[in-house]
Amino acid sequence: MRIEPAGGGVRIAPGEQALAERVRRYLGSPFDLDAFAAFAAADPVLGVLVERLQGLRPPLAPDPFEALVTSITAQQVSLRAAFAIRNRLIAAFGVPFEHAWAFPTRERLALAEPAELVAVGFSRRKADYTVGLARSDLDLEGLSALSDSEVKARLVALPGIGEWTADWFLARHLARPDAWPAGDLGLRKAVLHFYGVTDPRALNAQFSRFANLAAHYLLVGLRVSP
Repeated sequence: MRIEPAGGGVRIAPGEQALAERVRRYLGSPFDLDAFAAFAAADPVLGVLVERLQGLRPPLAPDPFEALVTSITAQQVSLRAAFAIRNRLIAAFGVPFEHAWAFPTRERLALAEPAELVAVGFSRRKADYTVGLARSDLDLEGLSALSDSEVKARLVALPGIGEWTADWFLARHLARPDAWPAGDLGLRKAVLHFYGVTDPRALNAQFSRFANLAAHYLLVGLRVSP
């Protein structure tokens, strides 16, 4: 990809066409925002959020291994801490390009020892989980052909992959419309703030077919609420 000045902005010349679909997916292209807006119009909370956040799409992780490792690093720590740990992981094991680093491949981390990940900020358990995931025989690419329940069953069978991680994998990698990470602390806070409900599971059926987008809009809506 080449970036050139263009009258106060930039003009982006596409590089490899094979990357186009991955970029579109990263930008949330699978989500049907028009259908979601029509659905949300009947809900007094979502209707206001959709109008306020019009066009907002959840980003999707293009690679399943990266999506899972990212979730593992975010378990029970702040987002700032998770980002710092991931940055050190990428610098230590990723592939350098001109001005960036690619996320470490599954094959590279399968060769690593847990102690090497501890050295860049992982807890011992998270290091074990990550290396174990890399060395597992689970076909991560093949998960896209399975139902939501089958995907979750395959993932939670691995050490360190719980329901929270599996739900976010469904939501932010597979873009499954019914993905609803009810165990997420942020979503619990958002549901309580907007609906006065303490358990997000009580709203799951209400958002059927659009639960993934509803969760995203509620989470963002909570962050930008006055």
